[in-house]
Amino acid sequence: MQRGRRIAFDYGDVRIGVAISDPDSILASPLTTLSSGDPKLFARISELIAEHEPIAIFVGEPLNLSGESSTSAQKAAIFAEKLRTEFNLPVTMIDERLSTVSATNAMRQSGVNSKDARSKIDMAAAVSILEQAIAIEKAKDA
Repeated sequence: MQRGRRIAFDYGDVRIGVAISDPDSILASPLTTLSSGDPKLFARISELIAEHEPIAIFVGEPLNLSGESSTSAQKAAIFAEKLRTEFNLPVTMIDERLSTVSATNAMRQSGVNSKDARSKIDMAAAVSILEQAIAIEKAKDA
């Protein structure tokens, strides 16, 4: 597996959770939450890309439980294509069914109220996406 940081985005209509890996892709960590409606969204993403210098970008693909595409998945695909065009880095869609549900349940179990935890949930979902992407990359190399 190529050494270098990887970055993941959990795209949503309101917020985008962001996670980053260490250069050896051992640990995926929450990074920030961005506002989807921010007119400077891609400038903010550009700052993150410049600061962390990832070698790959992953975007969660929120498919329906049946595996079919959804309106949300189509929006995430448009976002991924903008990232690909803007940053000239490999961008891969990662099936993220249930990542937000899992993150919400984990936050609830830790005693965090869901209203207070929205941005944390989005970052946790991005971590889940990144962990899955790293696992896929490692399995390809095995």
